[in-house]
Amino acid sequence: MEIGIEDEIVDMSMPPPLNGSMNIARNNDFGHNKEFMSRDAYLRNRYSEIDIEVEDSSSNQNGPLPIFLKFEDVEFKVKNIQLGSNNPVKAMVTKVSTQHTVEQDKYKRILKGITGSIGPGEILALMGPSGSGKTTLLRVIGGRLLDNVKGKITYNDVKYTPAVKRRIGFVTQEDILFPQLTVEETLVFSAFLRLPTNMNKQQKYAKVETTVKELGLERCRHTKIGGGFLKGISGGERKRTSIGYEILVDPSLLLLDEPTSGLDSTSANKLLVTLQGLAKAGRTIITTIHQPSSRIFHMFDKLLLISEGYPIYYGTARETIEYFSSLRFSPEIAMNPAEFLLDLATGQVDGISVPTDIFDDQESAHDSSKAVINYLQHKYKTLLEPKEKENHRGVTTPEHLQVAIQVKKEWTLSWLDQFVILSRRTFRSRSKDYFDKLRLVQALGVALLLGLLWLKSSTNTEAQLRDQVGLAFYICIFWTSSCIFGAVYVFPFEKYYLIKERKADMYRLSVYYVCSTLCDMVAHVFYPTFFMIIVYFMAGFKRTVACFFLTLLVVLLIAITSQGAGELFGAAVMSIKRAGMAASLILMLFLLTGGYYVQHIPKFMQWLKYLSFMYYGFRLLLKVQYSGDELYDCESKGGCRPLQSSPSFATVNLKGGWEEVWVMLAMAMCFRLLAYLCLRRKIDV
Repeated sequence: MEIGIEDEIVDMSMPPPLNGSMNIARNNDFGHNKEFMSRDAYLRNRYSEIDIEVEDSSSNQNGPLPIFLKFEDVEFKVKNIQLGSNNPVKAMVTKVSTQHTVEQDKYKRILKGITGSIGPGEILALMGPSGSGKTTLLRVIGGRLLDNVKGKITYNDVKYTPAVKRRIGFVTQEDILFPQLTVEETLVFSAFLRLPTNMNKQQKYAKVETTVKELGLERCRHTKIGGGFLKGISGGERKRTSIGYEILVDPSLLLLDEPTSGLDSTSANKLLVTLQGLAKAGRTIITTIHQPSSRIFHMFDKLLLISEGYPIYYGTARETIEYFSSLRFSPEIAMNPAEFLLDLATGQVDGISVPTDIFDDQESAHDSSKAVINYLQHKYKTLLEPKEKENHRGVTTPEHLQVAIQVKKEWTLSWLDQFVILSRRTFRSRSKDYFDKLRLVQALGVALLLGLLWLKSSTNTEAQLRDQVGLAFYICIFWTSSCIFGAVYVFPFEKYYLIKERKADMYRLSVYYVCSTLCDMVAHVFYPTFFMIIVYFMAGFKRTVACFFLTLLVVLLIAITSQGAGELFGAAVMSIKRAGMAASLILMLFLLTGGYYVQHIPKFMQWLKYLSFMYYGFRLLLKVQYSGDELYDCESKGGCRPLQSSPSFATVNLKGGWEEVWVMLAMAMCFRLLAYLCLRRKIDV
């Protein structure tokens, strides 16, 4: 694929957008009992009047920009995983059995020279068996796969650029929507993040209202999306919400990956009727589909049938039977046209009459499926592909459409505006986790348990002092582990949402990260505060206002630093399983080097404690709560002693404390900066 970054035009006067349509002469007769049509007669009828006509329509200036898409000889390959096998015998057997060249061994070809075109107002269906390359082709056309792509893809005769990217809407097979938001909230937040700034709030709300009505979502607009164990809308409503999420910004090219998967025939039919309405509004629509019903099949304008990465048919959907009849392939029994086409794409010809001459040689007779596929690929190369390429050369997109698609779209909102909107959405979608009853019960229960175990503790004796120091360390442990594990799963859980929205250029990554960490900080501040109010006074710590608030600030500093560490671990691996494992190992290291279990660490391992923020947090908590000059153990034989002389503080100087504060603040900032850099590296779109 030739990817060229064209000079993008920031502001250019141009004629008003025109609503173009690609008119294709077609024969509406469709049936498998029709007499065979000769190939020459079919091709003359098929290609006699193919042309692009641009009709003036000043009334559609506010609609999507018409896009005429052409793709020619598109190929895509991926590195062969088997090449890196550690088993040399397996690698050699694979190489010998495939009998490929060295270059072919390195890569596996997924797409093998696909050509086609589609214009505004049309729906192109990509059909083929599983693994044939439908989704790959869709992602290549959408600009989601750029490496290892060959061929030529143009949008209004312009190559793919970042400006074109903003004109494309992509609906994935999996409906990636926040389950805690309602349908209306999902669309409203999308509208406020993506629609241009020259639209006021009322216009954006009106756009959402129009989309809701257009997609038939009125009945479920106030219902949560749901998913997993959370009840929500139906599969068809979820799919329509995903489509609405994309068409809010009037994409000129709408790509859908298996939109009818998991839907019953009625819901699937309603969805296709919706897509027809969107196409009539001037959009170019391409969808992959596995095995549609007969009714849905007749709704497609064009069809591209793919087998093992090769095209075996491209043209109008209603003329597929005529074409294959001209090649002497016809069903012997009544069957769904899509079923007939998939049988041909897989080489399964049971119940299908086929030309007998394709099995003449011995190799073809041995593998009939392969022979059928090779025959259809050869006929496509000789009969259909040359005509389509000739059509590409003979049709040129109007110049003003070529100029219009290169207009550069800057961010629709400033950084601050994006922050305000995204922070509201983040808080709304995570609020159930922030104020979870179980989480509140956990904080309350642990606080009461600790308060009862250390009820009215004191520092009168060495044993009592040691018990209170143990409580201080446990508080550090509890909030370090709670905040690390509360933050480590955030980015792995939201990875797919983030990738989807970043590919759509909805917001800056820095905005997302700042919103995420600040909104999560609400919970990491609320629960420790609630916890300390209970524990502090039950456990008998110093009952002064200054000491209470200083202790609370230290615990909050520990919690916020732990949150940053958890975000770093999660962003570094972006895997739920591995993030939890990494957090467990690091937490264990922090506990052992925190200064309570082991006070005299061997010299060659002492550097580890300086990496542990728990080491600094625990020391700071002791310095806030105790004074070195304070006397204790006055009832012992030796008389009163200063606290600094206690074995519990043998490695801690109870004076000062600012050094620990600055170190922990620096750690909290560094953890977050590294987390953002890791996130930027992982979410590379």
